[in-house]
Order: sequence, then structure tokens, then C-alpha cells
Amino acid sequence: MSGTSMDGVDAALVDFSKGKPHIAGIESIQFAIELRAILLALNSAGDNELHNAALAANALMRLYAQATHALLAKVGLTPQDIRAIGAHGQTVRHRPGQLDESGGYTIQLCNPALLAELTGIDVVADFRSRDVAAGGQGAPLAPFFHRAWFAQQSATIGVLNIGGISNLTILQSDGATLGFDCGPGNALMDFWVAKHTGQAFDAGGVWGASGQLMPALLSQMLAEPYFALPYPKSTGRDLFNAKWLAQHLTDHTQAQPQDVQRTLLELTAHTCAASADSYQKHSDQFLKELVVCGGGAFNTALMQRLQVLLPKTAVISSAERGLSPQDVEAVAFAWLARQCVERTALALTSVTGARGSRILGGIFPA
Repeated sequence: MSGTSMDGVDAALVDFSKGKPHIAGIESIQFAIELRAILLALNSAGDNELHNAALAANALMRLYAQATHALLAKVGLTPQDIRAIGAHGQTVRHRPGQLDESGGYTIQLCNPALLAELTGIDVVADFRSRDVAAGGQGAPLAPFFHRAWFAQQSATIGVLNIGGISNLTILQSDGATLGFDCGPGNALMDFWVAKHTGQAFDAGGVWGASGQLMPALLSQMLAEPYFALPYPKSTGRDLFNAKWLAQHLTDHTQAQPQDVQRTLLELTAHTCAASADSYQKHSDQFLKELVVCGGGAFNTALMQRLQVLLPKTAVISSAERGLSPQDVEAVAFAWLARQCVERTALALTSVTGARGSRILGGIFPA
């Protein structure tokens, strides 16, 4: 998995032979600065996009292959021991159902044929396009795995993934599953802290917490129409990017950088908490706990704000439920790959809005 934070590749080796997934190993590789810059640029229109996208996809597959071989060496296995690789690819455009009658699209840079060639392992890829073809948003897809790992029979649980974009899964005690994107997760905060401090992210949220909240700026950003849309819904860097932030900062040019960071932290916390609160107000299901995963789970200031905004819900890290926040999405796409290999259709309607159950992914034999 390489997600909307665009910071690197996470690989998980998962054994499904004994019921609940068993994680046999984890490997992570950071993106080179040059590759990350190319991937970020491909989120917007630019020169020679087809050429740059194809080369970026090839570079990304080489990192996927490197992570695969490193992980197998770590645990003492060979490619012959592996049934399949679930390769998500890197999302660079996500516009489902937002165009004319010809439909929307979602683009993940991936060259699964190259990955199969480099690893000698069958590859399952292109998970999102079938959902979009069936009228769905194509995202989020992790909620189906969230139910397999985090669900509790006697309680309704929320799972909040805070990557570049944040998404919320509702695991109702009656077996129903809901899911949708809340809005920006770390994307805007990471951009801002990198611009002003040179750091890739605000470790623990310390820099942001040192600033003062800017209520006018927060209100202005919360007026974004996306936040008022009903779910199912999804979004990405197509909307929440540096240009979007710059437009909102036009009237705040004298603001202290750390005050902007504090306000961006509040934007993420508020939109995530508001999503959970809105669900509770329109349902008789109370959220017993909110399990947080993704890089945002390591932002102490953000976690504290979520707890303040959701005082009756226990806000905890996914580590407390047996899975490190950094590993959840990689394990999720291993799980999704298994569903494809076994020809298991997923009931997508309540999460993505697709017209019915579909098998997601295409298989590229080694």
C-alpha cells in the first residue's frame, strides 16, 4: 500500500489459513524525494502527464518489488510460498461520478504486469475501477477489512483512518457497515509543516499545538461544500491540496505559520469528529469507541482533540486492538486481494454506493 500521504510503501505478509488474519511480517520503504514530487505533481494537470505517469508507475512497482523481496528474506520465505500480492498503486486522480453522463473515474498508478515479472508472484490490482463502473465512489474500500478485524458483536465501533485523506468506517452491532471520506487528514498539515520547517510531518502535533486557533480561517474552510454532502462520498488531493489551502489563506497573509498549522489540525479533528457525531445523531447506534489508524494516530495533539470533541466515545489507537496504525491499510489490501482470488463479492452499496455486490480487482499471473 502507498496511500494519499505519499510518503512510502508499506508491505504486509498476511496468513489467512487460520481464520483471523495473522501478520507474519511487515516492511516499509520511504519514497525518494524526487519520486514523491513527481507523484504529487501528477495530482494536477501538467505537461507530458502520460509519459510521467507511466515512468512513475514503473518506479513505484520497483519499490513494491523491493519491499516484497525484503519482506520474504526477513521471514525466510520464497515467492513460491506466496499466493498473491495485493497491489493498490498510487492514487493520483479520484473523480468518481463527478463528470457528465460518461461517468467518473479513479486512477491508481500501477503496472501489475511489471510487478508480477519482478517478483514471480501473481498480482491482484485495480481494486477501485469495478466499483466506480458499478456506480460507486471507488472508496473507501478498507471498511470491509475493518469489519473482519475490529468488529464487536455487542457494540457499534468506528474506525477512523487518518492518512493524507481521512475516512470513517461505522461497524454497527447489527452487522451493517458504513464508510465514507471525511475530508483532509494529514495532507494539508504535512504540506504546511514541510513548507515552513522542512520536516516531512509535525511529529506528535507539537508544532501545531504551539500555535493559536484561527476561528475565522477554520469557519471559512469548513464552508467547503464537500463537508455538507451526504454519504456515501469520497474525495482526494484533487480537492484538498496546496491550491485549495492557498485560496483560503488569501485573507490571512499575516498569520503565523504555526497558527495556520493549529487551525489545519482543528480542521481535520473537527471534520472527523463531526462525521462520527452526525452518524450518531441520525442513528440509534452509539459509538462505543473510535479506533484510529494511519499516520494521524501518532499525532498526539490530534488524538487529544478527537477525544475532546467526542467525550462519550473512547478514542484509541488501532494498536490497542492488535494492529499497528501504520499497518492497517497494507493488511487491508492483502485481505481484499484474497477476496478477489477466492471470487468473493463484497456488499458495496452501503459504503461506496455501488449498485450491488461486486468482485473487486484484476489478477495478473506471474
